[in-house]
Amino acid sequence: MINLKKWIYLAIFLVIFYYVFIENIFITLGVIVALYVAFKLYKFYVRRKLNKLITSKELFKKSELGLFISLVAKVAKADGRVQELEAQLIGMMFDDISKVFDEKQKARAIMKEIFNEEKQKDDDTKELAQAFDKSLGRSRLKRKQFMSFLIQLAFIDSGIGEDEDKVLRQIMIELNISSEEYEAIINKFENMMKNKQQTMGAEEAYKILGVKQSDDMNTIKKAYRKLIREYHPDIISSQDKDETYMEEATAKTQEINQAYQVIKELKK
Repeated sequence: MINLKKWIYLAIFLVIFYYVFIENIFITLGVIVALYVAFKLYKFYVRRKLNKLITSKELFKKSELGLFISLVAKVAKADGRVQELEAQLIGMMFDDISKVFDEKQKARAIMKEIFNEEKQKDDDTKELAQAFDKSLGRSRLKRKQFMSFLIQLAFIDSGIGEDEDKVLRQIMIELNISSEEYEAIINKFENMMKNKQQTMGAEEAYKILGVKQSDDMNTIKKAYRKLIREYHPDIISSQDKDETYMEEATAKTQEINQAYQVIKELKK
């Protein structure tokens, strides 16, 4: 994906360089125009390359996004079945990714098909993780962000089980993430979970969801889904953000989930 901040910083640097050292406004303007055109052409190229993926499911499956979706399927199904909260997070991930394609529904359908196929298999995780590692190039940040998303997915229902941990560690090894880095990510998630597991009162729960005690469950459910959609970690947006983005998004979604569970119990 394009890192817009890097392009903006580069453009500012070149403009200042030409203006200060050459002091020719025409050259400066020419550089600005050239950068703008180059950026537009590159953006068009990337978009065209992305849209080419949905011409073939096999082509999509071999791409960075397709390989990641396959790994998501492995983690989601590791404990036997895809839980409700996991399915919800995965559905939002499909929505986030499909936004970058011209034919959004087609892209979403392909992703769903890849996910459903891969969750039925359990013997190709290592190969998929190796292929995914190659697709990520040299970026350490992207590896940590993708790994954090997978860990967040495993945590979202009731913490990481033994089978989920086994799959996550297999992926971790192939992505060249050290045990120390993996444990550090796990510890951050566990600490967030402990903080959110402290007793939450009814008043606080209603306040977090922005609903009233007199509201029915349909109204509360709509408010919950709206908030989750707003604050869940966006795997596309995260690529232009630092490491704290996933942590903050996860902390907020955990808080919203707990508030919803508290109100559900009260409404029984």
